[in-house]
Amino acid sequence: MAKLGKRTKAAREAFAGKDNVTVEEAVALVKSNATAKFDETVEIAVNLGVDPRHADQMVRGVVGLPNGTGKDVRVAVFARGPKADEAKEAGADIVGAEDLMETVQGGTIEFDRCIATPDMMPIVGRLGKVLGPRNLMPNPKVGTVTMDVADAVKAAKGGEVQFKVEKAGVVHAGIGKASFDEGKLVENVRAFVDAVQKAKPAGAKGSYMKKIALSSTMGPGVSIDVTSAVTE
Repeated sequence: MAKLGKRTKAAREAFAGKDNVTVEEAVALVKSNATAKFDETVEIAVNLGVDPRHADQMVRGVVGLPNGTGKDVRVAVFARGPKADEAKEAGADIVGAEDLMETVQGGTIEFDRCIATPDMMPIVGRLGKVLGPRNLMPNPKVGTVTMDVADAVKAAKGGEVQFKVEKAGVVHAGIGKASFDEGKLVENVRAFVDAVQKAKPAGAKGSYMKKIALSSTMGPGVSIDVTSAVTE
C-alpha cells in the first residue's frame, strides 16, 4: 500500500495546476503516469448539460474506435437456428435462447455485450431488470437488436463502444490502454467525443458539453479543453 501511496502522490503532483489542456497533452500526461503493474485502461468522462430523466434529453449511441479498445470483449448472442450458427462463426462467446435466459436469471453474466435477433426479444425482455442496470440490454438504436448478428459480433469484438448518459448527466467509457501509442489514444478520444457530440438530443438547451476528463484506471483525472476536443 505504501508504494501505491507514493505512486498516487507522484501522479497528483504531475497533474497539479494542469487543467483544460489539449487532447494531446492530456493523453501524454495520463499515459506517462499510468505506472501500475498491469496495462491500465484509459477512461474518458464527459459531463453533459442534459437531464436524462426527460426523454428528449437522453443521450445514447455507439462508436467504432479507430484503434479499438485493447479489451477482449465477451459477446453473448440470443439467437436460434442459422442465426445462432452465424453468431458462433463470427466469434460469439455465448450463444443461446431460453437456456441462456435461464443462465442469466440464475445470476451468471459472463459477457460484456449482448446481441439479439428481433424474434428473441420476448425472451430477452424478461431480463430487463438484470441487463438494464448493467447497460447490457440489446437495443436496435445501437445495433444490438439485429438480424445481421455476424456483423454485430465482429463490431463488438473490433472495438465498438456503446455509451449512455447516466442520471448525473455523465457519459463515460474506456477508450484504449495505456500501452497504446499516444497518437492512437488521441484518435480514439476524438472519435468518442465526436460521437457524443453527434448524439446531442433535440431537448438539450444551453451548453451541451460542459467538461471532459481523461484518466487511467489507477490515476487521477485531467480536464481537457472542450473546444480543443470537439470537431466542428
